[in-house]
Amino acid sequence: MELENYSAVAKAHGVSDNTVRKIVSSNSEIAKEFELKKEQNTAELLEHMEQKRDKVCSIMDKYLDALLDDEKIAKATPAQLTTALGTLIDKFTMSTNKAEQMAEDPLTKALKEEAERMEENANQ
Repeated sequence: MELENYSAVAKAHGVSDNTVRKIVSSNSEIAKEFELKKEQNTAELLEHMEQKRDKVCSIMDKYLDALLDDEKIAKATPAQLTTALGTLIDKFTMSTNKAEQMAEDPLTKALKEEAERMEENANQ
């Protein structure tokens, strides 16, 4: 549990990742501890993300503004443009099922709120 990932444990003990995975999955006590640690880490990360919400929204504003900059668009490679466009499209056109699954995801929630805020500002 101290190393917190299969690869590190495997390397420390000179065995393969798969061996570590098999041991963890076959021992319910270890599996429970691992799952609890995973949940704790996830909760801590989500709490940290929530604390940084304003900063994340500020960064998103800057990046979205940069994506609207004609000079930057002209300088971007086709691969950069398609990656940026694809990412935006994916985030804004998720299927209903995925949107429901990610409804509690703080980053997705922040993106949606920012998009709504930008749309409101554009309409004013």
